[in-house]
Amino acid sequence: MDADKSEGCCSVQLIDGDGIYNVSRIDHFIKDVKLADCGLSYAVVSIMGPQSSGKSTLLNHLFGTNFMEMDAFKGRSQTTKGIWLARCAGIEPCTLVMDLEGTDGRERGEDDTAFEKQSALFALAISDIVLINMWCHDIGREQAANKPLLKTVFQVMMRLFSPRKTTMLFVIRDKTRTPLENLEPVLREDIQKIWDSVPKPEAHKETPLSDFFNVEVVALSSYEEKEEQFKEQIASLRQRFMHSIAPGGLAGDRRGVIPASGFAFSADQIWRVIKENKDLDLPAHKVMVATVRCEEIANEKFAHFITNEDWRKLDEEVQAGPVSNFGKRLTTILGSCLSEYDGEATFFDEGVRSSKRQQLEEKLLQLVNPAFQDVLGHIRWGILEKFKASFDKALGIGEGFSSASQDWFKACMTQFDEECAGAIIEQANWDTSKVRDKLVRDIEAHISSVRTSKLSELTSLYESKVHEALSEPVEALLDGANDETWSTVKKLHRRETESAVSGLSSALAGFDMEEETRDRMVKSLQDYARGVIETKAKEEAVRVLMRMKERFGTIFSHDSDSMPRVWTGKEDLRAITKSARSASLKLLSVMAVIRLGDEPDNIEKTLTVALLDPTKNDTSKKSITTSDPLASSTWDEVPSSRTLITPVQCKSIWRQFKTETEYTVTQAISAQA
Repeated sequence: MDADKSEGCCSVQLIDGDGIYNVSRIDHFIKDVKLADCGLSYAVVSIMGPQSSGKSTLLNHLFGTNFMEMDAFKGRSQTTKGIWLARCAGIEPCTLVMDLEGTDGRERGEDDTAFEKQSALFALAISDIVLINMWCHDIGREQAANKPLLKTVFQVMMRLFSPRKTTMLFVIRDKTRTPLENLEPVLREDIQKIWDSVPKPEAHKETPLSDFFNVEVVALSSYEEKEEQFKEQIASLRQRFMHSIAPGGLAGDRRGVIPASGFAFSADQIWRVIKENKDLDLPAHKVMVATVRCEEIANEKFAHFITNEDWRKLDEEVQAGPVSNFGKRLTTILGSCLSEYDGEATFFDEGVRSSKRQQLEEKLLQLVNPAFQDVLGHIRWGILEKFKASFDKALGIGEGFSSASQDWFKACMTQFDEECAGAIIEQANWDTSKVRDKLVRDIEAHISSVRTSKLSELTSLYESKVHEALSEPVEALLDGANDETWSTVKKLHRRETESAVSGLSSALAGFDMEEETRDRMVKSLQDYARGVIETKAKEEAVRVLMRMKERFGTIFSHDSDSMPRVWTGKEDLRAITKSARSASLKLLSVMAVIRLGDEPDNIEKTLTVALLDPTKNDTSKKSITTSDPLASSTWDEVPSSRTLITPVQCKSIWRQFKTETEYTVTQAISAQA
């Protein structure tokens, strides 16, 4: 086939299978695509990678080309011979793409293995962008299919060519469940290791990889298994090739780019230089054959494993929920697959055979590891739920918090370790410590949450008890204010606080908490109890005028036997009025300040002198500040924190009290008359 054209696409065999550069064909091709008219506005893309890895399929989907593809039903064999060149359909600027013969084909013998290295070097030398097609399972492996090729290409590239920055776009095929962000760092490390290990000429001893190559990485799903997802990813990747030569585009720095009219001659000269170079490192024939054949056997066994009924059933069970004997069952399935490989690869080179077996084992382990992680997840979740239920039940029957949490934590972690041991497979040394650590954190977080909740419940319970024990009794005591009121309130406060503190301390004993924390909670409860009394006292202080009027009315209107008075004119109205006012003043003096301590005060005496003795109430000719003891906002030796009603407020309340009770006295006087 000399050339092929389809809608928007034109292709030609640039170099045939014998390594002959087809000058006449390339000239016709350049005329057909009008390349000479493009000047510097064109880009060259090439692809390399293992034989039968779907390179042609990738190019045809990505660029709308028509390179020959392998027929999956006829087995894996070489489809691309030599190097083919095509123009991409619908890509601007004009973009040429090269399809290279596979790099590890069995069709070529030992004498021709140089061709794959030569073609790869040729592609790197003339391309702006090189797609390196690779299997996902090759990432991080010492014997990956592309590694020997890259090593040779790097070494010869530095010796034969000056730096011309090329973009190497690694296309990871058949991506597994492992996210790209986890695969890319490993791949970049692989590439850097190859670069660092390559012997360099003196001129490039310190030259970094970035001087020659710009490395990019993308990942694609399997075309055969996830065609729709593959096509969506291809469409996204295709957009990156639009305007690839613009600043910041996918193409490299375009140093030394050849005008389009000189492309054919330049490519011819580069191919000659590569063909004449004799220093490419070629593998021994038996090693080469072993490499190809063992790779085929390994790929075949991997494909069989994927469709293995026992594995598929086990994987489905794992996704559905917990699975018993996972490790034993999977060990058997993997062992059978590896034994089949050993049987078919017995007579090949031992080093290659062992290397490919290791790759197969790693690839299988990578495939089954997500199921193993799912199993660990089921175990972790089940143990966590068991701990929650058991811990809650233990607390419900009155077991101490600390002992219950410690006992069940120990029991559940022992069970976790046993179940994890049953999930381990012989072929892998997988670490379960991260999942174990996650379970420990989850259990500790649950314990902490329950602890916080239980302590909060205890705090609320004893605060509620204190409030119930103090609130109404204190209100009643203050309402009947007398000389013993605050003494009785103090006794009540002390008794109920001590009772609540004792109960709380006993309850906290099961929490194994630090003494400082326990003391802080006890202090908080004590403060709360005092706060209940102070709050109630403040509420009653607000109603003091009303209470005073009620008390005045009760005493003024009832005799010593609590019978309603009938004014006959014989009663000592002055004495009755003074007695009622004195009782009301008693209430005011009791409510003036909070008296939960032992500090004495002269408030009642001060109020009596200032408000009940008329002879000392005439201040018209004296200084207010020196003669009026109530002309102040503070009581002597009483802090503001204990003050409920200030002296000046007492004076105002008394004035209002007298005014509002004056009518009652007047009515009594009228009745007597």
